[in-house]
Amino acid sequence: MASRSINLVIHNGSMLPHEPGVASLLGPASFHSFSATWTVTNRPLHASCCCYCFRFRRCRCKWKRVVRSCSTREFVIASDENYGNKQVVSLTPCLYDYVLKNVREPEILRQLREETASMRGSQMQVSPDQAQLLAMLVQILGAERCIEVGVYTGYSSLAIALVLPESGHLVACERDAKSLDVAKKYYQLAGVSHKVDAKLGLAVDSLESLILNGAAGSYDFAFIDAEKRMNQKYFELLLQLMRVGGLIVIDNVLWHGKVADPLVNDPKTISIRNFNQQLMEDKRVSISMVPIGDGMTICRKR
Repeated sequence: MASRSINLVIHNGSMLPHEPGVASLLGPASFHSFSATWTVTNRPLHASCCCYCFRFRRCRCKWKRVVRSCSTREFVIASDENYGNKQVVSLTPCLYDYVLKNVREPEILRQLREETASMRGSQMQVSPDQAQLLAMLVQILGAERCIEVGVYTGYSSLAIALVLPESGHLVACERDAKSLDVAKKYYQLAGVSHKVDAKLGLAVDSLESLILNGAAGSYDFAFIDAEKRMNQKYFELLLQLMRVGGLIVIDNVLWHGKVADPLVNDPKTISIRNFNQQLMEDKRVSISMVPIGDGMTICRKR
């Protein structure tokens, strides 16, 4: 096996495995020395430490992880000096709780989130901070015509519908009838059903139907949160439907960090990696990858 990196953090004077499962490889999770050697799969790994930071000498990762004084103040620094040693915050559970406490979540969204939490697949629901960002983008854009691909129980689509003007219109595409029924219930409770056109079935069919009916170039905003291996297909159809200056936002572009791990090569991860690379090279849009939730890329049609 090629050189393998393991991220560790300094925590209360000890070196602890940061990634789940690493502890089982390294043994007891407490190392009180600033330099050590471990053997993983019969290959030695050498770690060196300087001040508050350390990294594996042969690690090809572009980032080194840093902690100062306590785990709630964790941040990372680019190992490439061309980035100017920029410090970027890394969300710990404590810090993320703080972020969530500073989200203005409408009561109806809170109720939907809590009901969804007991359902199968609840992890598919976007987080409150993501929904807040989506709603703000819609407001900044002054959007009136929106599309969502992958509704689930409707948390993100409801957040969008709540900020649309009374004349606003949201096409919500979802293939699971049970999930869509929950979403429809909350559209009704929130008084926004008249803004939402819920379409049960395959999103590709719904998007192609919109194009055939002359809707190309007439939408302001779209959000993709559905089958990841279909991202490129959804994106191409939505790009036809967006006006110039319209936004397409794609969820899960970091895929739990798997996209940056060369040891992970399952079909879904490879698909997301390829899609991200294609967006990088796509001159039809301006892009910004945002490390919120599981990663979101915001694309503006040129």
